[in-house]
Amino acid sequence: RSLLEAGVRGAYLNSTLTPGQQGTVMRRALEGAYDVMYVAPERLADPRFLDFAGRADIALVAVDEAHCVSQWGQDFRPSYLAVGEFIASLPARPPVCALTATATSRVRADITRLLGLRDPFVLVTGFDRPNLRFDVERLDPKRKIARIAARALARPAESGIVYCSTRKDVEKVHEALVEAGVPATRYHAGLAKEERAANQRAFIDDDAPVMVATNAFGMGIDKSNVRYVVHHNLPGSMEAYYQEAGRAGRDGEPAECLLLWSDGDISTCRFFIEQESGNEELTPEEADAVRATRRRMLEAMVGYCYTVECLRGYILRYFGEEAPGACGNCGTCEGGVEAVDVTAEARAVMRCVHELRGRFGKGVVADVLRGHASDRVEELGLTAAACFGDLGEGAPAGPAGTPLSSAVPAARIREVVELLAAGGYLVVTEGTYPTVQLGPRFREAAEPGFSLAMKSVPRKATRARGAVAAGGRAFGAAGGAASGDEGLFECLRALRKDIATKLGKPPYVVFSDAALRDMCARRPATDEEFLEVSGVGLTKLKRYGEDFMA
Repeated sequence: RSLLEAGVRGAYLNSTLTPGQQGTVMRRALEGAYDVMYVAPERLADPRFLDFAGRADIALVAVDEAHCVSQWGQDFRPSYLAVGEFIASLPARPPVCALTATATSRVRADITRLLGLRDPFVLVTGFDRPNLRFDVERLDPKRKIARIAARALARPAESGIVYCSTRKDVEKVHEALVEAGVPATRYHAGLAKEERAANQRAFIDDDAPVMVATNAFGMGIDKSNVRYVVHHNLPGSMEAYYQEAGRAGRDGEPAECLLLWSDGDISTCRFFIEQESGNEELTPEEADAVRATRRRMLEAMVGYCYTVECLRGYILRYFGEEAPGACGNCGTCEGGVEAVDVTAEARAVMRCVHELRGRFGKGVVADVLRGHASDRVEELGLTAAACFGDLGEGAPAGPAGTPLSSAVPAARIREVVELLAAGGYLVVTEGTYPTVQLGPRFREAAEPGFSLAMKSVPRKATRARGAVAAGGRAFGAAGGAASGDEGLFECLRALRKDIATKLGKPPYVVFSDAALRDMCARRPATDEEFLEVSGVGLTKLKRYGEDFMA
């Protein structure tokens, strides 16, 4: 739709079209009616499409979301493996390009191999999105919804997406937001197709500014004026998180990405990884490899929650890019967290896991270290362990070896385990009864230079930005008037909405927020001046210039 609006001849083939409609599209394509065709990889299994492709004059094959071809990617889809075979089967090999926003160097190498790219030119434009502000907050589940409602009510006209990990959470969050007076809609695979389409249209048209959804929503949604993305639950990987958070601020204007998490979220993610029935197209070996990859990805995501580093730097380093240092535009850099040194606790945990030979879970490790002779610890004979009580009252585990005035809380020990696992020092195994084992970097924890710090959120909330609810830290309203008159910007927004409604188009397709703000700054009065506005070409000048200049 955006291509057609820009004057480019485009078409698509997917399961929403009837066989007759698909035949018409392919016939018109052979007649030269289109410049671009969008095709789902599953279409490559259709003999009719393969026959069409063998006769068509294909100038380029572009593979979008190319990370799906690799089992090291966050969304491996076996249907993507057919793309390489499809290209090889064409009568004449066209130029091929593969595109993805979230691929580590390992995934990029896999894409090159599996798609049969020949000495490809590799362009990494950079993962940094300077206009996005990142923040992480650890909240009890019951406080998360109040936090989200506060953000939505602070700027009711702003468009936002709230991601939830389950359909049940989508329903719960959506109902609570509506009751709080937030004009929200919802999206998940359990809704009827007609309702999903209607809700998506309401969000795109700005009739319902807030969308509450599972990760089923968003692929192919290019709504440019999303001002914030909130994750109600912990995603399973940095790739998934950055892709979903990256749906904010595509117009280049300031936008915010807030991740809310709790201990239960980590357990839920591990459960999903292990209980997943798996794709029937995968062999047992492939399924095991995918699960192992997802466990590693989850540990990196947990590390993002606990880190005391610059959040933007953490993301960039994950994707293999140099971080600039403190970014000044994330919760860490703005002073929203305090670092607590847990090196002594970390060393004690490592010694304990080594002595217990990785046979027990976090609960037993915590009880042994605290010197808590629970029934299970007694039954296992672990009160005789050398590490028993190493983090208990009176143990020399305080600063500079001073005795502890009280035992380290079990919750703190479990957090240290997660932090060590995120760093590769430990591994939390899968299964019904996860155990804590030594990880590939365990030897580094014994070296003199080893240190570990974890995040501690100050109790005193700051009101430096936006609205605060339920004791959470401020998470403010982005998209203030960067230039020009805010009143004029709202007038232009209203005009855009009116035109879009009459034409049956999404408002952002008419003009992005960035274009409207540039109009506020430039105040064009002639066609030549209007063409200088960001995002304006001859087509949009002809269609909308007169109304907006007036």
